[in-house]
Amino acid sequence: MNQHTLTRRGIITFALLLCCALGIVFARAATTHASTMPALPTKHHIVFQVSANNPAIMNLALNNIVNIDNYYTKLGETVQIELVAYGPGLNMLLAGTSPVKARIAQIKTSIPDVTFSACNVTLQTMEKQQGKKLAILPEARIVPAGVARLMTLQEEGWSYVKP
Repeated sequence: MNQHTLTRRGIITFALLLCCALGIVFARAATTHASTMPALPTKHHIVFQVSANNPAIMNLALNNIVNIDNYYTKLGETVQIELVAYGPGLNMLLAGTSPVKARIAQIKTSIPDVTFSACNVTLQTMEKQQGKKLAILPEARIVPAGVARLMTLQEEGWSYVKP
C-alpha cells in the first residue's frame, strides 16, 4: 500500500465517524426538543351509515355519536363525526318523516361539528316516486351519493360503523 491509499482510507474513516457522531448529536437534540413540546391532541374520524328506515337503528347511531364524542372529549382528543343516510335510511333526515328529528336538533346543538349527510341519489328517487319535493332537516346537508361519500371517507382513513 502506498501513502495515498492510507491517507484516503483515513479521510474516509474520519468522515464516516464524524457523520455518525453528528447523527447522534442531532438525534439527541431532536428527541430533547420533541419531548419538551406539548403533544398535539389526537384527531379521530368516524362515519356512521344509516340505510334502514328503523327508528331503533337511527337511535342507536345517534347514541353512538353522543358516546364517541363524550369519550374523546374526556381524553382531551378531538373526533370528527359524520352520519351518512341513504336508501330507506334517508327518512332519518327528511323533515316530514324523521322519527328522530328532535334528537338530531339536540345533538347538533351540543356537538356542532357533527355532520349529517343525506344522499341526493336517494332523495331524487324518493321525490320522483312521490311526485313532490322533499325537504331535509336544517341540521343536514345533501351529498351527491351516500355510498360514494362513505367510500371516500374510508379511503381517507375514517373509521366506519354501521349500527
